[in-house]
Formats: sequence, structure tokens, C-alpha cells
Amino acid sequence: MASRTRRHGAAHGARDGSARRRLRMRLLLPLLVLVALSAMLMLRGYVHSEILADHRIRPESGTDKVPEKILDGGPVIDTRGGRVTSLRVPAHRIVLTFDDGPDPTWTPKVLDVLKKHHAHAVFFVTGTMTSRYPELVRRIVAEGHEVGLHTFNHPDLSYQSRSRIDWELSQNQLAITGAAGIRTSLFRPPYSSFADAMDNRSWPVTQYIGSRGYITVVNNTDSEDWRKPGADQIIRNATPRGGKGAVVLMHDSGGDRHQTVQALDRFLPTLQRQGYTFDNLTEALNAPSAHTPVTGSDLWKGRAWILLVRASDDITNVTAAGLAVIGVLVISRFVLMFLLSGIHARRVRRRGFRWGPRVTEPATVLVPAYNEAKCIENTVRSLIASEHPIEILVIDDGSSDGTARIVEDLNLPGVRVVRQVNAGKPAALNRGIANAAHDLIVMMDGDTVFEPSTVGELVQPFGDPRVGAVAGNAKVGNRDSLIGAWQHIEYVMGFNLDRRMYDILRCMPTIPGAVGAFRRTALERVGGMSEDTLAEDTDITMAMHRDGWRVVYAEKARAWTEAPESVQQLWSQRYRWSYGTMQAIWKHRGALLDKGPSGRFGRVGLPLVSLFMVVAPLLAPLIDVFLLYGVVFGPTEKTIVAWLGVLAIQAVCAAYAFRLDRERMVHLISLPLQQMLYRQLMYVVLLQSWITALTGGRLRWQKLRRTGVVEAPGGPVPSGRARGDSERRPVA
Repeated sequence: MASRTRRHGAAHGARDGSARRRLRMRLLLPLLVLVALSAMLMLRGYVHSEILADHRIRPESGTDKVPEKILDGGPVIDTRGGRVTSLRVPAHRIVLTFDDGPDPTWTPKVLDVLKKHHAHAVFFVTGTMTSRYPELVRRIVAEGHEVGLHTFNHPDLSYQSRSRIDWELSQNQLAITGAAGIRTSLFRPPYSSFADAMDNRSWPVTQYIGSRGYITVVNNTDSEDWRKPGADQIIRNATPRGGKGAVVLMHDSGGDRHQTVQALDRFLPTLQRQGYTFDNLTEALNAPSAHTPVTGSDLWKGRAWILLVRASDDITNVTAAGLAVIGVLVISRFVLMFLLSGIHARRVRRRGFRWGPRVTEPATVLVPAYNEAKCIENTVRSLIASEHPIEILVIDDGSSDGTARIVEDLNLPGVRVVRQVNAGKPAALNRGIANAAHDLIVMMDGDTVFEPSTVGELVQPFGDPRVGAVAGNAKVGNRDSLIGAWQHIEYVMGFNLDRRMYDILRCMPTIPGAVGAFRRTALERVGGMSEDTLAEDTDITMAMHRDGWRVVYAEKARAWTEAPESVQQLWSQRYRWSYGTMQAIWKHRGALLDKGPSGRFGRVGLPLVSLFMVVAPLLAPLIDVFLLYGVVFGPTEKTIVAWLGVLAIQAVCAAYAFRLDRERMVHLISLPLQQMLYRQLMYVVLLQSWITALTGGRLRWQKLRRTGVVEAPGGPVPSGRARGDSERRPVA
């Protein structure tokens, strides 16, 4: 793995500087995506009254500070310019008012009934509903009705500060402007009633509303349709007594309003026959229109607001759909892993199981190495202890730290060193294949150590002549740090359990570079190791499937590898893995249309790999995004229970994987933290890989610094090299 690095001289400095600048831009893009998604969710929560909503309703208070002419006056209250005026609607005139809309179900039905009977009305709309359904406000205005403000989030304004009142008015007005291109001077306070219900708490608010240029409209006839008493009772409640004029309160939102619609369809013609007319408020009062056209920057601000709200709703809907997809994928993957990994374990562990005749022929172990001075001695000594006959071929890929010299100075039997100019890991492996003395080829990384039984277990599946490649069981050796423990969980649960599943499905996507074995004939038939992708191990595995070879998993062929110990190194490694996997999937996309084994892999393996290794990890953070949103803005309890349920499923699956691999459960203590933090890092890495792929970027091999602290359990300590904590670096 380490030898995948290519060196570049000073002549490439300018090009590398440009590459670094492009890389910084690609790092910014995932961050911008996360910020934009968070902003859209916040906007959606605000528009849907999940953020900044205040549902308190103040009880009645005294009325001694309210002028008598207001308490005894009409439902139209004008306090603009310091005046205190109360107006009534003339006799035989009715102003129908509808609160809390517009509603996508009931407002169109109300408008249809009004149009049918040639009646006008006033709709007091909230900013939240106007922002979500601007087309309905446009229709209201276009059909000759008036609109009025009903605040943005429908709070009781007597609880609010003046700045919050201004915010409610301006945002409500902004939404109306964006929807219909107008401003309105009409206002109705939430939870308002008759004029005689004005008290010492609501009257100062009414005065302040007037100072902001608005006329306050309450009502003097309440249909009480919100109680849903039936159409007959609604009609009785809404009918004025003695031919008087009235401002009638109804609702076109806030629940099932079919009784309101039914009552309205009978109420209008009945009272029209009695000589009543149904007018806008300003028509009834013979006053100028309450609507003022808006132009210029204010109009564009309103339209931009509507556009952003619509985008937030669309993005949230897409995100929710993505959450449903990831839920299905996660549960499907867990079910498949549970069932198929159990089948795999029972099959290979049953008494007398054999792949075929016992394989005793020697194998060649290839160790590509680039600047592995700290690790190579451990690696080679672990191979010398092998119980299976092997030759060891170390291919030094132009190291500058004396890696080859260290191996040569060991002077160990059966170990050869092949030197080459730095050309990358695929070239080093192909050089090793060409120099190998045996037909069974084992490949490992220069930072990995084998157990004495590893090679023997790894080659046994070749007793089946259909097997062309074998994946071993890669283990994290440096798991004593938090980041190491997280990778240990990932290796056991995410990699090895997956390999059991893919083995049963016969579509293993990757032979790990740390521990894998191949038939020489299979390698030669597919053209050897390719440099087409950054994940040459995934590339060669897919090529094996397409050539008709079986690829299997040997659980007892354990190898101990040194995982990255800092976030920066982990980022570099996983970025390369993710991008390389995408490259391999794209390279072998033609298998989708092939026949035979290649077609089977293309129609089974590639979709599974794409869904479980690319799509699912990319969408997985949506769980945490909605978790945070739900915890902060509600419903908190249901959100926490749902997340704990997902975590419980993951914990059960992880425990099952640890049990199958006979690992200690103590490392699972960090699983919740891993799911909250580690997954976010993997998400950003995968998103960056997507961006790199879509923008046509190129990524070179990146060298990971090693400490050489990993040994196989019970393995020898290389002479002359102390192993102490001083060689360990803190987790970044």
C-alpha cells in the first residue's frame, strides 16, 4: 500500500502547487454543501413554524386602559398617525374574512365557491403559508379579493417585543410581495376576537401596529367554524341580526374545513337573496384599495424569498427521500450480512470442510515497498516464520530511506530483493509476478505482518480449480488509540463481514492489498495489475470476476496492518480508496451488458458495490442531520428513540461481526461516537471523491507515514529495534 507513492521532482513544483490549490477548492466544496444543506433545513424549519414558533396564548386582562370608543366600536380599528378611530361595516354589507391560510386543499375550494356566487372576501394569510403556497395568494389577488397580514409564525403578539413584532410584519409582508407583487395595509392579530375583547395587553400592540401603517381588523360575527359544529350551525352563527353589516370570521386553513365550504355555498346565495352584498373591506367602507403595487428591489427581494423557500422545501423533500433510501439500504445490508455471513461461517467451519485437495505447493509472497524502513523488518521476519513453504520477494519501488538495504542486511534465507525505479505499486507488483518462482502468488503491503499460519490458510481455497483469487482477513494492529479503535470496528464490521456476504453472492469487490492471493494463470489472463485506477486491488478483483474466476474469503488467513494514526493520514487513505473504487466501477461498467460470468457480476456485483460502498455511505449522514434537526426543533423524543433504534441495529450487527471474528467486545464501547464523528469524516471524504470524479480531477498516490509498531500476536520482535511509546504519534 505504501509503495503506491510516486515521487516528483522540483520541475513539477508549479504543477503540484496548482494541484494543491485545486485540492483546497475541492475541500471547500463539501463544506459549502453541508452549510447550504443546513441553511435550507433551518429555513424550512422556520417556514414550517418549527423554529422560532411561540404557541403561548395570554389570558384575558383588564380593560381600563382601552378607550371606550374602541370597546364599544366596530371591528375596524385605525390607530395610524396617533388617531384612535373605530369603523363599522354599513348595513346589508358583509365582509367575509378567512384566517390562517392559504391552504392547498381548502383555499382553492373556498375561492371556487366565492367565484361561483360572485362574492369577494378578505384573506388574512400567515407568512409561513404564503411562502409555501404563493400561487394561491396570487390567485386570491387576481380574482379581486383582498389579503391582509396575520403575522409570519402566528404568535400572540402581546408576548413579543417590538423588534419581534416588526420581524413578524416585515416577513409576512415580504412573503406577500414575493407571491403577488403587492403590499397590504390590513392586519389581523392572531387569537383576536371582537373589539370589546381588547384588553390592556393587546391594546398597546394595536397602537404600535397602527404606528407601522396598518389598519387592525377584528370581527363582530364569529362563525365558529373552527369548532366544526356542522354547516347549519355555521350558517346561523355567521348570519347578522336585523340587516346589520358584519365582518364575519371563517377559516380556510388549520384542519378539515369541508363544513366551512359546505356552509359557504349555502350561506352566500341565501343572504344575497336577502339583499346582502359580499365585498372586500375597502369596498364595503368606500375606501381606497388596501393593496399597493411593489416594484424595484423590494419586489425582487420578495421573489428571492419565495424562491429560497421553495428550494428549501424541495431540498428537504429530496433529503427526506434520501433518508428513506438510506434506511432501506442500511436495513437491507444488515439483513443480508446477518443471513449470508452466518451461512458463510457455518459452511467454512463445519467439520470436514475442505476447498479441495490440501494445497502444499510453495507460494511466492510479493512485498512491494516504498520507504518502508520502519516496517519492513517486521514484515519480512513475520514471513520467515510461515508454516507454509514460501519464497519472499521484496520489490523496492525506488525507496530513498534504505528499505532494500535493510532487507538485504537481514540476510534471511528465501528472501530476494528486486530494485526498480519508482513507478508505483501496480508496476512493482507486475515486476514481482514476472520474477516469482511459483504459480501461487501472495500479495501484501510493506506495513503488514502475517501470522505463521496466514499463507497456508490463504492458499487452501486454490484446492478448488475454479478459484482464481482469495481475500484474507485484514486486521488493524494499532487499535489502542481512539481513531485506531474506530478503524478496527470498521474493518471487522464493514469489511470482513461484507466479504462473507459477497463470498456467498459470488461478487467479492476487493481483494485487500494487505492480504490476498492469486493464481498466476488468472493474473496473466486479465493482464496483471493495472494502473488505470487508484484502487488496483479492486480493479484486479473485478477483472477476475469478469474473466469467470471465483473470488473467495479465507477468514483464518489473518494479517495485521498499521492503520493511519491521524485524521490527515486517514483522510488521504480513504480519499484514495473512495476515488479508486469509483474509478474501478466506472471502468468495469460494461459488465452490465455482458453475458456469462462477466454479466452476472455486472448485474449483481456492480449494483451492490455501488449501493453499499458509494451511495449508502454518501447518504448515511442524513440520519445524523435529521437527528440534530429533530433534537433541536422537535419532535425530540421521537427523534432520539428513532436514532437509538438505528444505533441498536448497528450495535447488534457489530457485536455479531465481532463474535464471528472472535474479537473482544470492549472496542464496541466507542461505537456511538464512531457513528457520530467517524461517519461524518467518511462522508466528506466520499463527497470530495465524487466532486473530484465529476470535475475530472486526478489524484496521485499519497505516502502514509509509518511507525513500525504492528506485530502479529506472539510474533518476534526484530533485533536491534526497540518498541516504545516514543515511536507513537498522538491522534490528530
